[in-house]
Amino acid sequence: MSDTNNTPADPKLETNGQPAANDAAAAAAPEAGGEDRVAKLEAEVASLKDQLLRAMAETENTRRRAQRDREDASKFAVSSFAKDLVGVADNLRRALEAVPPEGREKDEMLKSLAVGVEATERQLLGAFERAAIKKVDPTGEPFDPNFHQVMFEIENTGKPAGTVVQVLQPGYTIHGRLLREAMVGVAKAPADGGAAQHIDTTA
Repeated sequence: MSDTNNTPADPKLETNGQPAANDAAAAAAPEAGGEDRVAKLEAEVASLKDQLLRAMAETENTRRRAQRDREDASKFAVSSFAKDLVGVADNLRRALEAVPPEGREKDEMLKSLAVGVEATERQLLGAFERAAIKKVDPTGEPFDPNFHQVMFEIENTGKPAGTVVQVLQPGYTIHGRLLREAMVGVAKAPADGGAAQHIDTTA
C-alpha cells in the first residue's frame, strides 16, 4: 500500500507563492534589458548619422574650395605676363600720341606707320578684353588707395581735395583684381583748410 504522504512537494507551490513571483521577475528582466539595448543602438545610430552628415559637409566644402582654387589659378596664372603686356600697351599709346595729326597728312610713311601701330594696339586691347583685363582711368574720381598711387597734388583745381585730376599712367585690373595701380595727380586741399582732407600719398 503506497504512502501518499511521501509525495515531494511542488516547489512552485511553496508558501506565499514566492517562487512563482521570482519566475515572473526573471521573465521581465530580459524585456527591460532589450529596451535599454534598443535605446543604446538608436543613440549610436544618431551619433553615426551626425558624424556622416558632418563628414559629407566637410567634403563638400573641401570640393568647393578646391574648385575656387582651380578657377583662381586659371584666371590669375597669367597675371605676371599680363603685367608686362600692359607696359607694351603704354608704349604703343605713347607712340601714337607722339605723331602729330599734321605729320600724318604730310608724310605717307609716317601715316602708314601710325596706322600699323593703331592696328597693333587694337589687337592687343582685344586680347586684354578676352582675358578680362581692363584699363583703369580714374580721372574725376576720388582717390582710392586700393587702385591709385598719388604722385603729386595740384592746387587751385576747383575740385574737392583728393579728386584725381591727372592720370600719368593708367591702371589695369584682371578679373576685378588689381594688376597695376594707376599713377595719378590729385587735387590739393585749400590753403585755408576749409573743406580739406589730408591725402596720404604713400598709400
